[in-house]
Amino acid sequence: MTDKTGERRPAGELEASVLAALWAARGPRSAAQVRDAIPQDLARTTVATLLARLQEKGVIDRRPGGRGFLYFPVEDAHGLTARRMHRELDQDGDRGVVLARFVEGLSSDDEAELRRLLEGGGQ
Repeated sequence: MTDKTGERRPAGELEASVLAALWAARGPRSAAQVRDAIPQDLARTTVATLLARLQEKGVIDRRPGGRGFLYFPVEDAHGLTARRMHRELDQDGDRGVVLARFVEGLSSDDEAELRRLLEGGGQ
């Protein structure tokens, strides 16, 4: 994907900017509003492509509004991170080994927080 100057930018960086703009918004936004809210100077078609890709991934959704669609995030940033963690876990055949290796890499503070959550301590 390129900006108006023809410079190629990583799709992950651009998707992150679009998501950040949608998370910061106080409701659904049009593609033009998203374009105005992101720091990169992108072509209209690039923003439309990013929104379509994020929708295909199930990260955002849209509803009719005005002359087009209004876009909104399906979940917050924390929910998206949790979804990614689940997806990675689901891709390995031995969940027990993956979880054990994950727990081995936790700091003592993270381990204590995980224990608290597992014992019903909530968020």
